[in-house]
Amino acid sequence: MKIHPRLRRLASVGSRFLVVGALSTIIEIAVFNLLVYALGMDVVWGKIIASLVALINAYFGNREWTFRNRDRRGRVNELMLFLLTNAACTGLGALLLWAGVQAVGVFLGRPAGPFSVNIVNLASIAIVVLVRFVLYHWVVFRVGAAKR
Repeated sequence: MKIHPRLRRLASVGSRFLVVGALSTIIEIAVFNLLVYALGMDVVWGKIIASLVALINAYFGNREWTFRNRDRRGRVNELMLFLLTNAACTGLGALLLWAGVQAVGVFLGRPAGPFSVNIVNLASIAIVVLVRFVLYHWVVFRVGAAKR
């Protein structure tokens, strides 16, 4: 079966994005657990700070590897779009984590424990990864206009 070239390119970019995202996720989860369970920080603030730390890896990994063949529109412009996209995604992740932890607490009838919080955190990361890929692919690191 022959795969359409456009689909093949999207799969290639998507797989590189997932590798960078997996490493960023490991960083985010490690920092989150350190902040929340070792240092006693609130889960929402721990999520926000952990996401920001993981963004450093995400920017360089995606700019220099995942989307390396895309036209650059200027580092400052690209970085501003990246930061705005990730501010929105970090806010979405924190909101999903907060709502999930609250829902688990209501469901269990007691505050969510570390296992439940980490499951909710992983679910929020999975949802935000999909949103990020769409925004990175079509907004932040988009293909430049065809040259005439």
